[in-house]
Amino acid sequence: MFEVEKWLHSRIGLNFRSGLGRMQQAVDLLENPEKTYPIIHVTGTNGKGSTIAFMRELFTSHGKKVGTFTSPHIISINDRICINGQPIADKDFICLADQVKEMEKTLLETHDQLSFFELLTLIALLYFKEQEVDLVLLEVGIGGLLDTTNVVTGEIAVIASIGLDHQETLGNSLEEIAEQKAGIFKSGKKAVIAKLTPEAELVCQKTAAALAVELYQTGKGFSMKNGNFLSPLAKFSRLKIGLEGAYQQENATLALQAFLLYMSARGESVDEQMVRRALEQTHWAGRLERIRPQIYLDGAHNLPALIRLVEFIKEKIQQGYRVQILFGALKRKDYQAMLGYLTDTLPDVELKVTGFAYQDSLEARDVADYERIDSYQDFIRTFEETAGKKELLFVTGSLYFISEVRACLISSDRVD
Repeated sequence: MFEVEKWLHSRIGLNFRSGLGRMQQAVDLLENPEKTYPIIHVTGTNGKGSTIAFMRELFTSHGKKVGTFTSPHIISINDRICINGQPIADKDFICLADQVKEMEKTLLETHDQLSFFELLTLIALLYFKEQEVDLVLLEVGIGGLLDTTNVVTGEIAVIASIGLDHQETLGNSLEEIAEQKAGIFKSGKKAVIAKLTPEAELVCQKTAAALAVELYQTGKGFSMKNGNFLSPLAKFSRLKIGLEGAYQQENATLALQAFLLYMSARGESVDEQMVRRALEQTHWAGRLERIRPQIYLDGAHNLPALIRLVEFIKEKIQQGYRVQILFGALKRKDYQAMLGYLTDTLPDVELKVTGFAYQDSLEARDVADYERIDSYQDFIRTFEETAGKKELLFVTGSLYFISEVRACLISSDRVD
């Protein structure tokens, strides 16, 4: 497995967003594994992973064999490719990687080398065919229209949110970014979108109309408030959501509507108790995850995600908790805007900044105006040893940072 990961990592940054021609030729050479199962294609600035996690539980609770492809990974690269929540085994990963390597020899006669994400996507598509899954929940890498995954035709497209992130790639306005996200809509299929800003919503509506896509919009035909879900397809009251944070109810709403549309289109029955259990048992590593009784991990790696985290933190403060924040990010992100937002909206909260092992993480000179912690391990250890019952620590920022911290906490002898 070490050799496979070395091979994959050698392709990071290669041929990034240079069109879908190479990827389309690759899936054709592999005899189009993506056409052997139905796909729900999911994009969004934030909320993609959580929405997929809810759908995974809903479908598996109803006896489906569900493939999921998500990114980035929190624990190991295998976690990106799962069936019913179980990561692909090393032996399967290696075997399929060899198939892709062999295919690439032919591909190179007409195209450049495949990139890291293209290779992973191909391995996932092959694995799901080999394992004869009932359906696949496929997460977009970046954007949608020009994303590597957009060689598939999803039965249902889902947009979890649209905000400003990856502007250097997707555009500087919500309209431009919405055009990229709505790029996963496919002619004659269905789409489910979150409640969006008017300009982003209009782009989605126009794209859907042009492609004869059945568009379902949160708040217009289906909704959930205080755990009460209402849709022409079903009605559920007092649902409990397994993931914390008010915004997770929004992700659960999207997931439930997409699930109901899928099941209804196939004439399959839905069990209310299974729905309740699925939503209540949903978990998603590194996304507002209560890893210890007084420590939350949240990969709020952009400003829209940070805004939602702050909403949750304010709720905890109102409940009488004293909060500290430990922040770690990459230099390529707009970390100054994120730190400024935390300072402005939570002026009484202790904010610390730290570095981590991933290349390009923040250094002391990057955050001279903020208190910097040299060792996040020592800081967390001290917090756990000294914190009172009403104290909470939120570790946030880059998902790469969250992954590193999570591994550290899980491997330590203080795990509960």
